[in-house]
Amino acid sequence: MKLSLSVRIVESACKTHLQIPFQELVFIAKSSGYDAICMRASAGGVDSPIQTLKGLHAIVEDAGLRVSMVTADVDVPLNNDHGPDSLRNIGPSLDVAEALNCNLIRVCLKRREDIPFARTAADQAAERGIRLAHQCHTDTLFEEVESIVNVLADIGRPNLGLIYEPANLLLCGQSYAADTLTRLRPFLMNAYAQNHRLDPDGPVSLTTYCRGEVRFHHLDPWDSGGVDFEAVFAGLKAIDYDGYFTIHQAQGITTAEVASRFATRCAKFVRSHAPT
Repeated sequence: MKLSLSVRIVESACKTHLQIPFQELVFIAKSSGYDAICMRASAGGVDSPIQTLKGLHAIVEDAGLRVSMVTADVDVPLNNDHGPDSLRNIGPSLDVAEALNCNLIRVCLKRREDIPFARTAADQAAERGIRLAHQCHTDTLFEEVESIVNVLADIGRPNLGLIYEPANLLLCGQSYAADTLTRLRPFLMNAYAQNHRLDPDGPVSLTTYCRGEVRFHHLDPWDSGGVDFEAVFAGLKAIDYDGYFTIHQAQGITTAEVASRFATRCAKFVRSHAPT
C-alpha cells in the first residue's frame, strides 16, 4: 500500500489556498516517507495556467514523488451546489490531471440528475486514459453503502469508481470494516484517512441526507474513540488493497515545522498498522 499526503493538511478553511508554500509541503512529504501528494485546487487547479501546473508537477517529480489524485476545482471539496458542475464540463479538469501527470480525478454527485453527466464525463475521461472517483461523503449520493453500490452500478463506467473514506461512513451510520470493503472492492480507486468521534453535543456538524445533522469532534488519526483504524487496515488487508492511502485531515496547519511533525507522525502511524 502506497502512502500519500494531501495538501489539505495546510489548506485554508475556505479551501482556496495553502498556508505554507507547496514546495515546502512536497519536501515534508518526501522526508517523512510518503510516496505521493494528493493535489487540490488550493494548490493548483482549473483556474491555474497550464504552465503553473506543469511547474508544480516538476516540483513533485524532482522530489521522486507522484500525484496520487487531483481535485481540480474548489466546489468539489466544498461539496456545495456547484460541486457537480465539473461533470458538465470535465475538459478543464482533465487538462489539470494531464499537466500533473495523474490519471485520477475526484468528482461530486449530489442528485440523481447528475448521473447522466457523470457517464458522459467518464466517457470523455476514458478517451484520455483518466479515471474519475467519488469520495464516501455526507450530503451526496455516496453516503450509504447500498446507495454507493447502486449508483456506481447505474453509472456503469469502469473508469468511474470510489474513494473509500471511513470517517464519512461513520457519520452516516455505516459499517466501514471488512464487510463494507468487500462490497466496495470492485469500485475502489483510492483510500482517504481522517478521524472523527461522534458526539451529539460535539463542536462540529455536517448535514446528511440519511441522518440529518450529525455532530462530532475532529481527532488526529492516532486518537482513540473515533474511527477504528485497526478495523480499517484489517479490511484493506482482507481485500488485498495495494493502492494509495492518503492522509486527508483538515488540520489548518500554518507552519512547515508543525506540518512536518504531523506528517511524520501520521506516516509512522500508518506504516505501523497498514498491511504489507
